[in-house]
Amino acid sequence: MNDKPSVLKQIPTGVWVLGFVSMLMDISSEMIHSLLPMFMVSVLGTSAFTVGIIEGMAEATALIVKVFSGALSDYLGKRKGLAMFGYALGALTKPLFAMASSTGVVVTARLLDRVGKGVRGAPRDALVADITPANIRGAAFGLRQSLDTVGAFLGPLLAVALMLLWANDFRAVFWVAVVPGVMAVALLLIGVREPERKEGQRRTNPVRRENLVRLGRPYWWVVAIGAVFTLARFSEAFLVLKAQQSGIAMALVPLVMVAMNVVYSVSAYPFGKLSDRMSHSKLLALGLVVLFAADLVLANSSHWASVLAGVALWGIHMGMTQGLLATMVADTAPADLRGTAYGFFNLMSGLAMLVASGLAGWLWDAQGAAATFYGGAVFCAIALVVLVWKFFASAGSATATR
Repeated sequence: MNDKPSVLKQIPTGVWVLGFVSMLMDISSEMIHSLLPMFMVSVLGTSAFTVGIIEGMAEATALIVKVFSGALSDYLGKRKGLAMFGYALGALTKPLFAMASSTGVVVTARLLDRVGKGVRGAPRDALVADITPANIRGAAFGLRQSLDTVGAFLGPLLAVALMLLWANDFRAVFWVAVVPGVMAVALLLIGVREPERKEGQRRTNPVRRENLVRLGRPYWWVVAIGAVFTLARFSEAFLVLKAQQSGIAMALVPLVMVAMNVVYSVSAYPFGKLSDRMSHSKLLALGLVVLFAADLVLANSSHWASVLAGVALWGIHMGMTQGLLATMVADTAPADLRGTAYGFFNLMSGLAMLVASGLAGWLWDAQGAAATFYGGAVFCAIALVVLVWKFFASAGSATATR
């Protein structure tokens, strides 16, 4: 317990500011996203399968765009400007949700919003790695993720309060979401300074073959396991739909995302700090076990209390694994290729998210909610087998070289 203040004090101010920027943008985004599946289904008449495809396309778009923004930040040697553009684009798309009169407008707004997330994501993560000492990198990523997730539960809380106050007026809530988005852009503009780059350093294309070779096998293993994790963890829109199905009043459904993100926020920093001292493979495996349990609970739940239990387990899994995977990318990639490394990591995760969310939506429409979560449990089991196989293969190789 005594070392907690000292570790927090070592974390650079820029990481704290980036965390609060993420928090404000997440308040803005989650005020919309916690209501969007219900808005599409109940107001616009969209099917669950279409919701799954839209969510998969949106998240895949964000993750794929990170490849280009990350590589560009490596080439320019600058991260903040790209992050600024991404946050600004995210803020500017919020009014489109309020004005949407068809699924097509929602798709346009969702994709543009996720392009903004994709543009800012890799440069921001690379900037965190750039300004943080290696020995506390897990704690720094955990702290940023924790602050980000505070926004992810404050957003739905605000959405619930305003839905109750304004008699389920989705569009009015969407308009209010514009305000914290603009605040996030202003804070990033005035509050973050990136480190100086070495003068005279020759610029090269980060995605040239020789640079990609420099990333090495340990990095590409992290990319592969991150993609398998994403297959096991489809869009959280299905948590919202499951909550609505369990009989929770429409205005209160976003509280499910509040519960998930409270648990995520509280657990992200402690598990990030733990990752600086514990085997990464073991912590990833434990995270998969928790997600497997969450899927089984949600598959078999019909009462709101059991839905909340499954959602809480989902949040613990997120706290255990998301900052850890970001740390593993930073640890296995050269400093001058970190933006590119985060980009390719998220490209593969984005493609996996598209497949996972589409499959989840198809299972929901064809077989019901239980089939969706049982499917997630199957992917969890596959990912755990791959992780255990890799662990024993690595241990065997180490023994053979002695």
